Amino acid sequence: MNCPQARPLIALYADGELDAARILELEQHLRDCPTCAAAWNNLRNLKKTVKQDALFFAAPTELRKQLKAELRSQVETGPRGILGIWNWLTTGTTAVAAVCLALLLIVTLNRPAAQEQLAQEVVSSHVRALMANHALDVASSDQHTVKPWFDGKLDFSPPVKDLAAKDFPLIGGRLDYLDGRAVAALVFQHRKHVINLFVWPVAGKDLSPATLMPIQGYNPVHWSEDGMTFWAVSDLNETELLEFAQDFRGN
Repeated sequence: MNCPQARPLIALYADGELDAARILELEQHLRDCPTCAAAWNNLRNLKKTVKQDALFFAAPTELRKQLKAELRSQVETGPRGILGIWNWLTTGTTAVAAVCLALLLIVTLNRPAAQEQLAQEVVSSHVRALMANHALDVASSDQHTVKPWFDGKLDFSPPVKDLAAKDFPLIGGRLDYLDGRAVAALVFQHRKHVINLFVWPVAGKDLSPATLMPIQGYNPVHWSEDGMTFWAVSDLNETELLEFAQDFRGN
């Protein structure tokens, strides 16, 4: 993939609208091309700013000068001028408010929810691990081997369980990067289906497992428990993936 091919895809990538093959190609190009990587970082920072509702627009210097001049001329004409100021200000304020409201509505309607953005990021990590043949950093079905492997590599200790008795055997784990931090990825298998379970600390109340809308043919399931957030992703159907989540919680 070259730059002219990559640049139109960056916005689609940011909105979670690329298929798995294109994601892999684009991410490889972004690693190799500083120019396109900078464009991706700029867009990602812009989306984060919009997500935080940090929308503040400073008036240009020339506009401020015009406003001051208009106010001064209105004041100098006396009482009628003051009435003119009031009419001018109320009309102008109404127009500005309408424009700001329209902009806010457009941003709100087009902005994906934070959970949807994170779900897209989680699915992308799942797909990338499968396609790049990097599903495992430590290959083992022994939870007492996998759990200590994370020691010193993360600033938390992820819960690791083997669910072989439930037909969801543990096959290993790896490090991954999600939501702006290093996370644990535990890898399970159910017949020929791979399940990635991403785990990292989070503040907030416990949440029961819940499915989200499928993304690129993969089902994400999310829950929180004991100060940890969990994201399970697989091409398993929703029923089986929810069963996996419940087995992991109850084991």
